[in-house]
Amino acid sequence: MSLAKYKEKRNFEQTPEPEGKTEKAGSELSFVVQRHHASRLHYDFRLEFDGALKSWAIPKGPSLNPADKRLAMQVEDHPISYATFEGTIPKGNYGAGNVTVWDHGTYEPIDEKGKVITAAAFRKMLEGGSIKFRMKGRKLKGDFALVRLKTDDKSWLLIKHRDKYATDEPYDSEDFATKAALVYTEGRAVKTAAKKAASKKTVATKTAVKKKP
Repeated sequence: MSLAKYKEKRNFEQTPEPEGKTEKAGSELSFVVQRHHASRLHYDFRLEFDGALKSWAIPKGPSLNPADKRLAMQVEDHPISYATFEGTIPKGNYGAGNVTVWDHGTYEPIDEKGKVITAAAFRKMLEGGSIKFRMKGRKLKGDFALVRLKTDDKSWLLIKHRDKYATDEPYDSEDFATKAALVYTEGRAVKTAAKKAASKKTVATKTAVKKKP
C-alpha cells in the first residue's frame, strides 16, 4: 500500500513522526489507537494491513458499549512504525499537536460468524466497506465492526459487538487517557481561555476609546 499521501503531507525535517516505509506483515496483525490533540481532540484508530496502518480518525474515541456507533473518518495510510509514535508535532505542521498511545495490541480479521479469515477475504470486505475483527488490546477487547456509510467513501462507523467484553455503561475514552495527555489538554485549554479573555479585553478597550468625546 502506497504511503505517498502520508509523506506528501509531512516535512520530516520538522516533525518527529517516522518517515516509514511499506513493511511485510509479521505473524500477527497489530493495531494501535492514538489520542491526538491537534486543532481538535480525536482518536486515531489504526489497523495493520498490507504493509501499512489503515487509519481512521474517531472524534469521540472508541467505545465498548454496543449502543455507541462512533463516527470514524478514514484518512491516509500510515507506516507501521507509526504505531509506537508519541510526541508533539510542531506548530505549522500537518496534525500539529500532542500524540500519545491510548491502546495497542493485535487483532484478527473475522467473518459474520466470528471465524478468522484470510487476508484476501479481509481485503475484499475492506473494499466492500464492511469489516469485522477481534481485538486483543489492553483496553479494547472482543469483536468490532467498521462499516462505511453511503454518504461518502471516507465516513465509517466503529461498532462494538455484544460479547463478554461489552458494557452497557456510558463509555468515555478520556476516562482512560494517560495523565500526561490530560495535562497537555488542560494546559491547552488554559492558554485558549487566556487568549479569548485577552481578545475580549482588547475589543472592550478599543470600544471604550471610540466612545470618548
